[in-house]
Amino acid sequence: MRTLVIEDERQLAGHITRALIRRGHSADASHDGAEGLKLALADPPDLVVLDLNLPGLDGLSVLARMREAHCPSRVLILTARGEVENRVKGLQAGADDYLAKPFSMDELVARIEALGRRGATTAPGDILKVADLHMDVRHRRVLRAGLAIALSPREFDVLQVLMQEPGRPFSRTELCERVWQRDHEYDTRTVEIFITRIRKKIDAPTAHPLIHTLRGIGYTIRT
Repeated sequence: MRTLVIEDERQLAGHITRALIRRGHSADASHDGAEGLKLALADPPDLVVLDLNLPGLDGLSVLARMREAHCPSRVLILTARGEVENRVKGLQAGADDYLAKPFSMDELVARIEALGRRGATTAPGDILKVADLHMDVRHRRVLRAGLAIALSPREFDVLQVLMQEPGRPFSRTELCERVWQRDHEYDTRTVEIFITRIRKKIDAPTAHPLIHTLRGIGYTIRT
């Protein structure tokens, strides 16, 4: 897996890239938001480790511009401990996961590898259907009423879990464990953010919503 680390603390960026290289990954670093954005858009890596507190162009702006340009890279944001508001903003802007500083390097590498595995474990040729919503798992494409829907990698993962078992209720905690493969620190808010993002893309433009909230339980997808 190819990773781009956008982190202005040069020593930390060096530690991260070396840890990834030791695990057999390819890793490069940028210490400036504008330069990092240019690299990410010119040749999108599999994953971007993105610090939010960057000089020049801050991390949230980098992330927003990546998603505006439909950059397919998965993004793990780094935030200072306690910056819950920035973590939420990052997830709303299109990040796939976050990790608070200070962090264990082993945990960071594990999170990165978990993000990488999500795209590699689906069965070739899988087509999932719920009403007029079609998902091509192999090529990671989604259509609603024949129109292509652009989803971020993590949005795709959440929707895939729901579509694999239409009508089945999923609690916020179960969705978090199935998609993030761990017990998320803020699982309820995180899942709510991703469900909101997905609804805006697949349900808001139509008169027939497919994703339903089950009060006190969680979410399900059904006609």
